[in-house]
Amino acid sequence: MRVLIVTGLSGAGKSSVIKSLEDIGYYCIDNLPPNLMGDFIKISSRADEEINRIAFGIDLRAGKLFDEMENSIMHIKKKVERVEILYLEASDESIRNRYKESRRSHPYSSDGTLIDGIKLERDKLKDIKEKADYIIDTSNMNIHHLREHIKKMFQPKKSAELKIVLESFGFKKGIPLDVDMLFDLRFLPNPFYVDQLREKTGLNKEVRDYVMNSNISATMLDKMTDMIEFLIPHFQGEGKNEIIIGIGCTGGNHRSVTFVYLIEEKLKSKGLSVNSIHRDMRR
Repeated sequence: MRVLIVTGLSGAGKSSVIKSLEDIGYYCIDNLPPNLMGDFIKISSRADEEINRIAFGIDLRAGKLFDEMENSIMHIKKKVERVEILYLEASDESIRNRYKESRRSHPYSSDGTLIDGIKLERDKLKDIKEKADYIIDTSNMNIHHLREHIKKMFQPKKSAELKIVLESFGFKKGIPLDVDMLFDLRFLPNPFYVDQLREKTGLNKEVRDYVMNSNISATMLDKMTDMIEFLIPHFQGEGKNEIIIGIGCTGGNHRSVTFVYLIEEKLKSKGLSVNSIHRDMRR
């Protein structure tokens, strides 16, 4: 089990880091009192589904319980293989600007100015910062940069690849709501109007041969495949772990299924992780 404790200055991006860790497979709990970390680890070790990566978001909102952080860490180190601390830092100016944009109040500015609150919190966190395994200065990072940074630091290499889902569907039954990209193939030759092909689907070679026996179909297939390959690194750069590509025709049985089948073959031949869904194809 790997336990990561995420802490640092308010406004430095702790919530964004917690969300990013969730995206790469960590079980995350935010604002947990430090003395309960050991109890949660004990419970999770008995869970039916194995939990081997946990992130605790902890800050000074825990009050006096925060002072027990060091004892709590020593306690859980006896139970798990790896315990690390990630400390988030940022300049006074960056934190001040973020609080002004969000119009939220700093937890330590009630008795003074915002800068006074930042300095007070910085002083209270001095000891935990010295014990941190990782320190990230987010002053010049936006959310996307921070997410990519966390991904590079903590995502296992074997799960870092982008998962591509190709989904065929019929427009007459509605557009899928979860797609990231959409292609319309209703202008291609339609096997529905060929009696011996009508009841078959794009998983049948006869149907695929009919659909692809057209220069327009062949050109469209090449252009779609090229576009998907071109976009993959850009989706990864935005921190996406999965993209869903909708490919539609009228009924969702022939042309869209044909293209999903052929594009999946092409992408898999290049070592990419691809799955297919045929939402409306007759069984």
